[in-house]
This record gives sequence, structure tokens and C-alpha cells, in this order.
Amino acid sequence: MISAVDHVQLAAPEGSEDALRSYYVDTLGMTEIPKPPVLAARGGCWFGVGAVQLHLGIEADFRPAKKAHPGLRVTDIEAYAARLKSLGAPVTWDTDLPGCRRFYSEDPVGNRLEFLEAVRRSGPGG
Repeated sequence: MISAVDHVQLAAPEGSEDALRSYYVDTLGMTEIPKPPVLAARGGCWFGVGAVQLHLGIEADFRPAKKAHPGLRVTDIEAYAARLKSLGAPVTWDTDLPGCRRFYSEDPVGNRLEFLEAVRRSGPGG
């Protein structure tokens, strides 16, 4: 029985690790997770924050994921979007998901990422 998502893997082109580190650590605020030596030899890098892990693996015929994407919950989405924009990351707001504020961005190799925060209800019972 499935109890949780352990990680999400995205692909990246060979030689992109430094750009990925800069984006995932400096822009998104994640921490790099050391890969086991046998896996580190394959290239790529892993990142985490709290229970969330994103693994970036090297793919020879890399094409960025433009539709498939991880959905990452954030707090204070307005401030987080402003942070990304101030650091040069694209931010595209989307209003199509009821009950959530969300935007999309792309990592330095073009993979799509979704960031979302539940909308707080106001009034009685909310």
C-alpha cells in the first residue's frame, strides 16, 4: 500500500548541475541532498526541503517537461512569487484551480514547476 511520495524525478541535460544547484538552492530555498556515490557517478543532483524531495537526473536526449510537473505547496505565495521574480525566474499566475492560488515557473533547463497555496475561507465555518 502506498503511504507517501518519496520523491519526484525530473530530467536535465548533461553539464547542467551548477545551474540546477543555483536555482533549486539559491532561488527556491531548497537544500542539496548528497547522492550515494554509486548514483553520484551518473551525474544529476537531489534537493529537499521538509518532506519534499526533487531529484534531477541526467538524460542523454533531454527535453524539458512542459506539461508534466511537480506541484509544490508553499506558504505566503505572493512573497514567494516575488522572490522568484526578483531572482530572475519566470512567474505565470493561473486562476483555473478553485480553492488555490497558484503559479507556474521553470527551472534553468525548462522543466515546469507549479507552486500553490490553499485559499483561506473567510466568514463563519471557514
